[in-house]
Amino acid sequence: MMQKYLFKAKTVMLMPVLSLIALMLLTISWQGEARDYVAHQLSGNTLVINTDDGMVEINALNPSAFEVHYQPIGFKQLPSFAIDKNSTKQNKYDETLTVVDSKKQLMLSSKTLVAIINKSPFSIRYTKPNGDYIAAEELGFFTQQPQIVEPKVEEIDKAIIDTSTLAVDNEVVEVADVNETQPIEFTLGFRFKLQPQEKILGGGQRVLGMDRRGQKMPLYNRAHYGYETESSQMYYGLSAVMSSNKYIIVFDNSANGELDIAHDEADILQFSAIGGRTSYLIIAGDSYPKLIENLVDVTGKQPLPPRWSLGNIASRFGYHSEQEARAVVQKYHDEDFPLDAIVFDLYWFGPDIKGHMGNLNWDTKAFPTPVDMIKDFKAEGVNTIMITEPFILTSSSQWQSAVENSALMKNALGQPEKFDFYFGNTGLVDVFDEKSQDWFWQYYQQLAEQGVAGWWGDLGEPEVHPANGLHSLDGANVTGDEVHNAYGHKWAEMVFKRLQKFQPETRPFILMRSGFIGSQRYGMVPWTGDVSRSWGGFKPQVELALQMSVLGLSYIHSDLGGFAGDGPIDKELYIRWLQYGVFQPVYRPHAQENAKPEPIFHDTKTKDILREYVKLRYQLMPYIYSLSIENSLTGMPIMRPMFFEDETKLSMIDEKDSYFYGDALLVAPVTEQGARRVEMNLPTGVWFNFWNDQRYLGNQKTTIAAPLNQTPVLVRGGAFIPMVEAVQSTKDYNTKNLTLHYYADASVKSSSAVMYNDDGKDPNSLANGDYETLTFNATQQDKNLSINLRQAGDFSGIPASRQVSVVIHHYANTPVKIKVNNKAIKLVANQQQLTDHTFAAWYDSNTKQLKIKADWNKTVNIAIN
Repeated sequence: MMQKYLFKAKTVMLMPVLSLIALMLLTISWQGEARDYVAHQLSGNTLVINTDDGMVEINALNPSAFEVHYQPIGFKQLPSFAIDKNSTKQNKYDETLTVVDSKKQLMLSSKTLVAIINKSPFSIRYTKPNGDYIAAEELGFFTQQPQIVEPKVEEIDKAIIDTSTLAVDNEVVEVADVNETQPIEFTLGFRFKLQPQEKILGGGQRVLGMDRRGQKMPLYNRAHYGYETESSQMYYGLSAVMSSNKYIIVFDNSANGELDIAHDEADILQFSAIGGRTSYLIIAGDSYPKLIENLVDVTGKQPLPPRWSLGNIASRFGYHSEQEARAVVQKYHDEDFPLDAIVFDLYWFGPDIKGHMGNLNWDTKAFPTPVDMIKDFKAEGVNTIMITEPFILTSSSQWQSAVENSALMKNALGQPEKFDFYFGNTGLVDVFDEKSQDWFWQYYQQLAEQGVAGWWGDLGEPEVHPANGLHSLDGANVTGDEVHNAYGHKWAEMVFKRLQKFQPETRPFILMRSGFIGSQRYGMVPWTGDVSRSWGGFKPQVELALQMSVLGLSYIHSDLGGFAGDGPIDKELYIRWLQYGVFQPVYRPHAQENAKPEPIFHDTKTKDILREYVKLRYQLMPYIYSLSIENSLTGMPIMRPMFFEDETKLSMIDEKDSYFYGDALLVAPVTEQGARRVEMNLPTGVWFNFWNDQRYLGNQKTTIAAPLNQTPVLVRGGAFIPMVEAVQSTKDYNTKNLTLHYYADASVKSSSAVMYNDDGKDPNSLANGDYETLTFNATQQDKNLSINLRQAGDFSGIPASRQVSVVIHHYANTPVKIKVNNKAIKLVANQQQLTDHTFAAWYDSNTKQLKIKADWNKTVNIAIN
């Protein structure tokens, strides 16, 4: 009987000639042994089905989301990382499910989703209650293993084999001793049918285009240093897809795997992994926003970040001393740039890049008074963010403590798994183990006690992760390969939950570059990694952000200006990237120190352009913060793809060069060197240039001017945009003086918008209803325009009074009558007079803008004709 062999790490197991030839003819094929239905039972929200090779559970998590968990006999099961157990408990699905049993099938129905289970051979198809098709398993759950093909005698005779090396795919690889052979591990996965016309997003961070159909990608989080316009494997993969047919499938498996979206086989979606949990989630929705809401309802909603984290953040690799950091903060103030936070990279715990990782304590030679520094920064409205990594070097001051407290990943002998990587010889913190977390957390607590306000978890893929090293998960050993993709997820969970207990009145801010589906529920703020400091690195940032956002990770953002590269950054590229940053979720220029990532260190022209953009970020804070609250309430992304606008046009899914920032703003970053105009595919409707109010008709391709001081931003006709004056930091943020911009157009008969507001720091403001809503409505008929403003809700720190200046753009004619709350108000001669009155109006015939100033208590009703 022929033995079986394993390809591993470019090593081939040597056997006699006959066996080696057989090995060379090895092929991989999926094994889908047909399973048959035996019996079923409905218990609460779960349908339990017994088959002849194990149990299948279909758990209704909400009316539009089912968890399908195959549990074949003899397979090791890991816990779900994707499902938010707290959310599903709090939002317990109480609707009665129905099961209809017939000779050939079962039909499990909720209010909005139906699972039709074919009994023999066993498979599941999903429809709407009206019978409309959603998706279907092809083979469903499968196991796969290498299959050895017996060689023919003539093939043996022709073979000339060197027993010390073997060429595989024309690459010479080492041949290991036969005694090192290991049994073949089964591979498992799922297969689904794809319809010919549907487009598929998914896989998370990749640079492959928006429609990922036809692509095959590794599911193994891995750094891609200096990437540009193509990458199939990056820092934060997602084992999930979204279809243009409005369903999402999440493969709830953290193991090393692969996602094949009709690459090897037409019309087949296949997920495979080396082990792990054998389950998937299927979520349906009537629209893309509703589909995302149904997803985050079961994987978890993003808790509100502190408002300061939406401001300007100073960051570089890195600040070498307390003196340097203090000087940087002072220069931001001197140069009149708002600032809300400063990030400390790895020099805070050591003078060099290598040899110090894992110290987890201040280098007091370089930072003699860190507590005073943090306190002084805080008094100026600047919060401190600290980097930590999960690697504890054997040369670090904490190595022995980590060993003594059994805090590190183990080898097969139960000893710390030690290995070499760029920063030195190291061990890896076992974030899956509670006791290891206890040890790791003590250093976070010390820093939190010193006043640190934000946390940066770096290298958390992990960047190097021994495949067969052992973690302790729920008291059982699991290998690095089995839980690799959930490492950053568990790390974020540790920091988030323990900060909640230690600082229950504070919103955690957790910056990390790797995680899993659902990591947003732990406040994770991911970024797109060490992008090339080049135009090629800038080009894919919209695609990367949108692909993550539609699967729940709305705070994805880039190192503004780009990170990796030699020498200083190109001035034009730097300006364009930082302009784009105003319209992404987090504003954080970051790069190697030779690039001078902070705008304050650039030439006068660059500073003058970018100062206005950073201030614009603060002026837009009412709008931006409302997007954050909306995301926490519904999962609606902050950056939104163009295809949300017209769900009937599949071609819009391919749009990766422009996007919506909220509902009102349409943004097209300038990613071509020397470009001074940009072509945009405008959706249906009327659009206005944010900078000069130029009007454009939609449903066509239009050229938008883009001088160096303007990145193309359009405003939807009928949109409201609330703004305030810029401040030095959000410590001074207030909405008592609000400017409300309304973009009028005769084609828009009615429109509305909502602004949300709270104290910016209470972690329970949404849960407890401690926030206000400002609702804006407009109706227009002929020359009569009515604008109604309403305030509702309350919170500690709400403005005792509020004054509003309503700026009506594109108002074509001088108004005859203006009434506020049924009282006629004066139309003054110039803008200066407008500031001298509580209730007044001014019309600028040059810009076609009408400005109305009024006090706002609970309601303001404006009538213009």
